[in-house]
Amino acid sequence: MMGFIIWLIVGGVIGWLASLVMKTDAQQGLFLNIVVGIVGAFLGGWIGSMLGIGGGDINNGAFNLTSLLLALVGAIVLLAIINLFRRGRVR
Repeated sequence: MMGFIIWLIVGGVIGWLASLVMKTDAQQGLFLNIVVGIVGAFLGGWIGSMLGIGGGDINNGAFNLTSLLLALVGAIVLLAIINLFRRGRVR
């Protein structure tokens, strides 16, 4: 149960930081920040494994600076893809 709560908190913070970077914070609420953070963590972990970057991802229990940065990069990439489909361009 505690792991799930930490997952939600970290996902919310990562999603919020990514929305600040991509300037979509006004369009998103708490729920979407959490979703973007969690999906971004999966995406960042996948990107990191494809590039051979160690550290794992936070969804597999690796909770370190590398995994947090990978989650943030994944969330930013996710928001860029969403913006691309929404507006036809990346901000």
